[in-house]
Parts: sequence; C-alpha cells; structure tokens
Amino acid sequence: MLGLMMNEPLRIAGLLEHAAKWHGETEIVSRLAEGGVHRYTYQQAHQRAKQLANALTALTIQNGDRIGTLAWNTHRHFELYYGISGIGAVCHTINPRLFAEQLIYIINHAEDRFIFFDITFLPLAEKLAPHCPKVEAWILLTDRAHMPETSALPDIRCYEDLLAAHSAEFEWPYFDENTASSLCYTSGTTDQPKGVLYSHRSTLLHSYAAALPDCFDCSARDVILPVVPMFHVNAWGIPYLAPMIGCKLVLPGPGLDAASLFELFENEKVTFSAGVPTIWFGLLTFMREKKTRFSTLHKMIVGGASCPPALLKAFDEELGVQIRHAWGMTETSPLGTVNTLKSQQLRLSADEQFAIQTKQGRTIFGVDMKIVDDEGRELPHDGVAFGDLLVRGPFIVRDYFRSPHPGELTADGWFRTGDVATIDPAGFMKITDRSKDVIKSGGEWISSIELENLAVGHPSVAEAAVIGVAHPKWSERPLLVVVRKAGFEVSKEELLAYFEGKVARWWTPEAVEFVDELPHTATGKLLKTKLRQDFADYIF
Repeated sequence: MLGLMMNEPLRIAGLLEHAAKWHGETEIVSRLAEGGVHRYTYQQAHQRAKQLANALTALTIQNGDRIGTLAWNTHRHFELYYGISGIGAVCHTINPRLFAEQLIYIINHAEDRFIFFDITFLPLAEKLAPHCPKVEAWILLTDRAHMPETSALPDIRCYEDLLAAHSAEFEWPYFDENTASSLCYTSGTTDQPKGVLYSHRSTLLHSYAAALPDCFDCSARDVILPVVPMFHVNAWGIPYLAPMIGCKLVLPGPGLDAASLFELFENEKVTFSAGVPTIWFGLLTFMREKKTRFSTLHKMIVGGASCPPALLKAFDEELGVQIRHAWGMTETSPLGTVNTLKSQQLRLSADEQFAIQTKQGRTIFGVDMKIVDDEGRELPHDGVAFGDLLVRGPFIVRDYFRSPHPGELTADGWFRTGDVATIDPAGFMKITDRSKDVIKSGGEWISSIELENLAVGHPSVAEAAVIGVAHPKWSERPLLVVVRKAGFEVSKEELLAYFEGKVARWWTPEAVEFVDELPHTATGKLLKTKLRQDFADYIF
C-alpha cells in the first residue's frame, strides 16, 4: 500500500521560488569581480534566474547538458546555480585553482557546451579555450561596460547582454527528482579528477540536513557569508540552504583576504560563516594585529581539512566565536559529520568538552558510517580502535561520472572514503589520517594529523606537515616539515621538545625540516604526495 500524499518532486528551482515568494525582500549582497558591491533581493534573483533559463533555452540547452562555471561567490554565480539546474541541465562548477592540464581534462571530460566565467579568469579562459573544442562559447559574467578586448576568445559573449535579451516570464519545468543537477570534480591528487554528479533529490535532502540545529543551525534570522568557494563542492550547500531558510546571503567575491572579509562581516552584520582553516588563521592574525573583535559573528563551520585545536581555542577564547568542526568530501555532497555536543556532554569539564570538540563530530541525518579493519570486519565504537571509514546515504556518491573504473563501493553498498578514523561510544568520529598518509612504525600506527595539529599549536609555527619516511629499523618514522611564522625563530630541538608529554614517545617525529612553504592541492589541502617525492631520499 502506498501513502496518499502529493507526489511533489524535489527540485532545486523550488528553493528559489520559495525564497522569492516568502522571503522576497531579503537581501543577497555580493562583491563583484569588477569591483564594488551589488545588492538585490531573492525576488530579483528569481526574476534574473528565469531570464537566464530563457536564455539557455534559446541556446538549445537540453536536459542533461553540462554548463561550466569558472566563477567566484557572486550574485551572478548564484543565478547560474538556479538557472542551469532549474531547466534540467547540469551546473558544472569548475575549480580554477587546479592545474591547466587538469582543467582541460575536466572540461573535455564533462563535455561542457558553454563556460560562464568571471573577468579575473580571462587569462585562464584564453589559455584553456584552444584545448576545449566542444565549448561553443565563453560567456563573461559582467556587463557591457566591462567587456575586455580579447583575440584569444573569438566568440566571447556578455552575460548581462544575454539576460537583457530575454523575458523573466518562465515556468520552471517539473521532472524526476533524481535528474542530475550539478557536477563537481575531485581534486585528483593521485589520478585524474573524478566527477561527482549530484541530483535534485540529493541536493535538497542535503540542504534539509545542513540546516538542522545540530548541523549549521541556521534560520531566517541569520546572515550567512560562505567563504568556502561556490566552485568547491557547491560552497558546502550554502547557496541552496540560504534560500530554503530565507536568510540574508553575503557573497565575498574574489576578496578573500582578511581585511576584506572582516569589512564584510561587520558591514553586513554576518552571524554565520564557513571556510577552511587557512582562511581562519589569516583572519585570526589580522584581528590580533588590529586588536578587534566581531560584533555579530558568533558561529562558524571549519572543514576541508582538520581544524587544529589551537584555532578552536583562539576563536572561542579571544574572539567569542564558536567553531563547529565538520568533515565531508565531494562524494558526500559534502557534509558527513558536524561536531555539536550532546546535552550530557555539557556537564563535563571545559577540558573534557574541548577534547571532544577537536573531533570531526557526529553524523548528520542522511549519513551512516562505520569503521572496518583490513578484512572488512566492523570495529567497535570505543574511541580507541581505528580503521577505514565507510559511509552510505541518500546524498553519498554511488559511482563517478562517466568513469571507466569500478566504483568505490563495497560489495554491500558502502562508500570507501579513504580516511582512517575512530568512533567513540557517543558517536563522535575522529579522523586519524588518510589511509595513504598514516605512518606505520615498528608495526604500530602513528597519526600524522595529530602530530600536525600539535605542531601548529607552537607559537612560532605557521604550518606543518608530517609524512612517513623509510627507516632501516622501524620501517617508517615521522618527519615533521615546518613553515615558521614570519619574524619568528624556533630550532629543531625546541620543536621536538614541544611534543614531550603530549604524545607517546615513539610518536615523536624523528626529525624536523624547515621550508618556506608547503605544497597544497587546489582546495587548500596539504599535498603530501609532493612532500613524499621531495623527501623520498631523506636519511635520518
């Protein structure tokens, strides 16, 4: 027997329809790539998204066609999210921080018909275009006054001209909620990037889960500024979540330096933000130098990489901002866990609470997880046993887009994340390492992440990485690679002494090397494959 409820499909366009109807006067504010600040409302955004839908229809875009974007967090990129997916096409957000060879591969693999791009990416577009023959036109996200001269893009078009030529009268089509909506590629540190193809259903379910109190805990009363880029896993779902709850949305454009962000936080009275640790370290340094605090910001999500305990403590104690640690990946849409304490843990001491808050957190609704050993046997949730982390759920990837290789699913349908983790009795998960980064010394495992987090807590350390290096006796030993803070000095001996009493003696790094900078992936994560190459012949 089936239920007798309306069979209304979950559609991304429905989010913006809802916001335009019930939160129509709420603002969307964005810094433009051309300079200046743009303001309009959800109602106006909806009208322009419908103009875009008419324009795309006139360009013969059909259900399933891929449309690429090379753009910052701006109102125009927001319109693309809805105008493209709303007609049944696929919004392919492209990460401009990838290498040119990877970008060419991604655009050709996706078979993007058009690319919409910000003016700051004009040199990149000129470089890519000759190698992307299936792209029919490159459309610059600007107005006629800012259109540049370029001979490398013979069929360059103006976004505002495109919209102006079409009416805002448009009826969003209804289609199966499992229709593909958007496409993101993994950063591809060890292989070619792989495409994760989301659906309207998975996106809306993820948005519902993200808004829950134990997750982002947002409502129409909030002002949200996503620092995480819209080209990185859909800005962690915030461009969908914001119109769903009807909150004011502030988009920072290309200005991600600490001074620009702080100005937006204060001028727009931002209450909630989300981004990677490197952004927040820069903002913390800026605010320490200026001896200032936030007037409205009181909560933020940190993800994309493990959040060092020193950062959690500094934002709480110095700035009065609560950080919630989160974990996820492109393949999980991306949210998997968020660290929110349960009521019984609020009775613990401050130190005990803090120890829990440094973990990646509990699963959000829609995500199940377990840890297994090398034979696939499930391990206990005792906070001690650690194994390969597996997840499943309605917004977890089933297979990669147009992939010739087998998927990452187990025989019983779990996705292999590639992370190694523990789960404690209260359900809090802690990433101990990537499976390829964990260090095995004398038959015992050492967490490189835990050592890195400790090293970053030293007042003279700006950034740190730990890799396993071959050792004649112990198979592998940890090597600590450090970037000093500008103007600070610290010796190898001081750093090694800093670990005493904080970890088991045999976990202490065998040696320390200082470098000017560490290699990173396009999404800001440490590129340990490059470090392992650089130190392949290292001798202790």
